[in-house]
Amino acid sequence: MKKILIVDDNPAVLDALSLLLELHDYHAVTCETPAEALHIVRYQRIALVLQDMNFSADTTSGEEGKKLFYDLRDINPHLPIVLITAWTELSTAVELVKAGAADYLSKPWDDQKLLTTIDNLVALGEAASENATFKRQAQERTQVQEGADLAGQVFASAAMHRVVDMALQVARSDVPVLITGANGSGKEGIAEIVHRNSPLKAKPFIKVNAGALPADLIEAELFGAEAGAFTGAKQTRIGRFEAADGGTLFLDEIGNLPLDGQVKLLRVLQTGEFERVGSTQTRKVNVRVISATNADLLGDIQQGRFREDLYYRLNVIELSIPPLAQRKDDIAALIAHFLPGRELSPHAEAMLRQHSWPGNVRELENACKRIGVLKPEGELQAEDFALHPVGENHQVKHEPEKHEIEAAMRAHQGVVAKVAREFGLSRQALYRRMQKFGIDY
Repeated sequence: MKKILIVDDNPAVLDALSLLLELHDYHAVTCETPAEALHIVRYQRIALVLQDMNFSADTTSGEEGKKLFYDLRDINPHLPIVLITAWTELSTAVELVKAGAADYLSKPWDDQKLLTTIDNLVALGEAASENATFKRQAQERTQVQEGADLAGQVFASAAMHRVVDMALQVARSDVPVLITGANGSGKEGIAEIVHRNSPLKAKPFIKVNAGALPADLIEAELFGAEAGAFTGAKQTRIGRFEAADGGTLFLDEIGNLPLDGQVKLLRVLQTGEFERVGSTQTRKVNVRVISATNADLLGDIQQGRFREDLYYRLNVIELSIPPLAQRKDDIAALIAHFLPGRELSPHAEAMLRQHSWPGNVRELENACKRIGVLKPEGELQAEDFALHPVGENHQVKHEPEKHEIEAAMRAHQGVVAKVAREFGLSRQALYRRMQKFGIDY
């Protein structure tokens, strides 16, 4: 229920307005003095203010109401304020309306007119507040990302802006980072951003697909091998950790690393020490480790496929990348990047936003490469992307968890409409989930 603040020195007026509002699904908050009103607006989420213009006995000038109006405007410039009085001169009301007052009603008021005014102004106030929040967030993102090396990554969605902002924040430290997300969602790009904006940016950035390492060569690949250590080892070779010494090692698909490899990896993460295959000499490196996976590592731990101690070594900070289906604002920006100068028809954009994108950014990039070969010119149509029909089997069914909703509410400053859009839900559906999880809104 939206909170409406009523400020009037007449208790009968407070009671009458409170009853009217409560009967029409508003929550009335009342007070009799400007000082109380200012305190309430500072510490409560008020959707609209109904304020009298005179609060002292035998006063009809409206100066008290005028001062309250400007004080409320200082606290919240977007708060709708309705002036309501029987005494104030018309010139004062006109002055305040020009200064931003939402409306002016005289006593006695018409109930239906007052309710219509409140309904309209609350809706407009929400829109103004959402717009102001969006502008503030855009300014904050610009400030955070200004001057940063974004490694050529292209994004426009609020979800990816949050991921990138956090990547830039953690880049300054040297703690291990675990990047999670579906295949093709852009995990390597985020790892690049972390490295390029870290104090180690001038040092090596070594990438290795941990899941693709042959089981019998994991140790040699990671730690190196002396000449003659095994068949085919004709000369000494350094491993990936040694190559990354002083810099960053990116371990992609860490969830596919066999248990034997996990044991060997855990030791070097704990101590920085290792031996090349065929050598007894202990070597020491200083490497920042960034790992990535599309696997459910906590589930793998329960199934005995991944070591819990290694998980907590790798996952000091987690960056979770949402799938492209939850970042629909990125689609047009990515197409403009992959196919520069090409126009996208409105119908094509609508269809692309409905597509589930199981292959994420990689799938979209491949589709654009195909178009570049088969249709190098002309407006882009939906059929050019060879999309599967949108049906039940192609819908992304992601039920947001409590922590995801809470994070989105913080990111969108409590604007329910934006949170609902992010998860592809209606407001009512989101409200039901918030009530289920006990999330205060």
